[in-house]
Amino acid sequence: MKNLDNMSIDELAINTIRTLSMDAVEKASSGHPGTPMAMAPLAYLLYKNVLKHNPNNPEWFNRDRFILSAGHASMLLYSVLHLCGYDVSLDDLKNFRQLESITPGHPEFAETPGVETTTGPLGQGISNSVGMAIAEAHLAATYNRGDFNIIDHYTYALCSDGDLMEGVSHEAASVAGHFKLGKLVWFYDDNHISIEGQTELTYSDDVPKRFEGHHWHVIDLGEKANDLEALGKAIEEAKAETDRPSLIVIRSHIGYGAPNLQDTNTAHGSPLGEDEVKAAKKFYGWPEDEHFLIPDGVMDHMTDVIDKGKRAEDEWNSMFASYKKNYPELAEQLQAAIAKRLPEGWDSDLPAYTPDKGVQATRSIGGEVMNAISEKVPFLIGGAADLNPSTKTFLKNSDYFSADAYENKNIPWGVREFIMAGASSGIALHGGLRPFASTFYIFTDYARPAIRLAAIMRLPVIYIMTHDSVGVGEDGPTHQPVEHLASFRAMPRMTAIRPADANEVTEAWRVAMQNTAGPTMLVMTRQKLPIFDRTKAASAKGVAKGAYVLSKEKGAQADIILIGSGSEVQLLLEAQEELANDNIDARVVSMPSWELFRKQDDDYKTSVLPPQVKKRLAVEAGSTQGWCEWVGDQGDVIGMHTFGASGPYKNVLPHFGFSVENVVKRSKALLR
Repeated sequence: MKNLDNMSIDELAINTIRTLSMDAVEKASSGHPGTPMAMAPLAYLLYKNVLKHNPNNPEWFNRDRFILSAGHASMLLYSVLHLCGYDVSLDDLKNFRQLESITPGHPEFAETPGVETTTGPLGQGISNSVGMAIAEAHLAATYNRGDFNIIDHYTYALCSDGDLMEGVSHEAASVAGHFKLGKLVWFYDDNHISIEGQTELTYSDDVPKRFEGHHWHVIDLGEKANDLEALGKAIEEAKAETDRPSLIVIRSHIGYGAPNLQDTNTAHGSPLGEDEVKAAKKFYGWPEDEHFLIPDGVMDHMTDVIDKGKRAEDEWNSMFASYKKNYPELAEQLQAAIAKRLPEGWDSDLPAYTPDKGVQATRSIGGEVMNAISEKVPFLIGGAADLNPSTKTFLKNSDYFSADAYENKNIPWGVREFIMAGASSGIALHGGLRPFASTFYIFTDYARPAIRLAAIMRLPVIYIMTHDSVGVGEDGPTHQPVEHLASFRAMPRMTAIRPADANEVTEAWRVAMQNTAGPTMLVMTRQKLPIFDRTKAASAKGVAKGAYVLSKEKGAQADIILIGSGSEVQLLLEAQEELANDNIDARVVSMPSWELFRKQDDDYKTSVLPPQVKKRLAVEAGSTQGWCEWVGDQGDVIGMHTFGASGPYKNVLPHFGFSVENVVKRSKALLR
């Protein structure tokens, strides 16, 4: 009978991972013990023998990345991180799922050393992994020279049945296979269990064939979840396959070793209970009444990865020092990109516009500004979901990223909004690049889950969303965003900017590039807009403060304040003139970003929206939700309360009240 005295060191370490995970879930009375019990051998093998990593410096740039896409199995990751010497203590394990602990219910980026991304919503971790692999491939093609392989690492991810049921997994697999991302390896934990029960209730995919159809290299190990030799050989085979990403299918048994709960949905998402924990420990040959036990020798055995990792990092640092002498400009460029440091003078040549350029769609101007930035910022990379010709987001100083040209910076995502957003997060998480992602604003509905996680993680992804309102026109309500501005304004850490003319676009991009504390969403028009005469109107640099007085009232105090964003601001300027003909003195405020305006001090905010002027009218071709914050209880809003309609935009907009005549009418009604 197995016991601590006759177990190999491998067995001791694996069972330590299992029992730490079980004990933490039991102590928290919450969590998912089954997958850590089943996949402990893989986690052990990866962290002990396979991954290139340094627990003393979890952010070493050339480390291998491991993503636990099956984020519910977080204790698997926390346990192995602790044993390897990451700054995750035994007390941290005991505080699993407790308020303010660094061991939350699902892994959270920047909360726990060694956690590469926030996972939990299934399918998202593997989508991040595709972005990381794209980043590695692009940076290697851009910076490696001769024997200086300064970017050279693998991206691994552990996914579950649930990950592969999610639709984004198809998008992710398709993109990775098409781009031949050979340094991407997924492990599929094929345990046949989900929360409702056996996966056969709803899931009968032939996963190997599916991935072969996506041009992946597939290794089906079958019943080898506990076979370290077989697992190791499969990983080596996957690493040897350079032209295809690899999927290693592992048939595991959830809750392995729990005599009454193995292979049940109970083991998936609930504590096992004291008696079953004891029974499982007995099966492992473990002391049944010991909690959080780490047998003698296990820590020494596991933490030798620290010296191994330090040696690997030291060798890399030495190589990089030589690289820097040989290629100083490339080295400086890479270091700046990793530090998110913009080059000197990056914005010195950003375009400024005058009315003689004629009417221009902000999406078109956005493309001009973005390309001007790309000339100075070589690490700007991204693409659109099959919509570059419409969103105007093609970088003209590069071609399309492809399996034959990883150095290129235009990523053709195809009609795949979710993976575009999820992989863009992965690119940002990898570091060394500044990603952008673009589609029609309405299709953020397909990308929102990944955008939300980017906001949670404070990732500096730039989203360029065009066709921003019912001004889309003929395409009709299916393509006309109504509630979207309100919904993204409600998203914490998101900075949404809806510029009103060409110069506001320039300033919006300036803000976006300097915002490294979270995502920025630039919301652009399809239709053409006039360029404001800045000799009469205020400078567009007010965009950086979120709102500014575009056109001041003539007298000492305005009778009414007209507030708007985007395409509706032009209506306010014209209405201001018409109201003046009736001796009504109006102030026009352009408010492209609520989030930026909220960050200003009270003196500035009251200078833009003086509290003594109670009559305020907001005009925006979107939901009116939230505008009460700015117009107060004596103000009004012209906005959308229904879906849109199909027709020429010049007819659709006034149909819903977005006209100078209606702004004047509603202003006068407020002043009665």
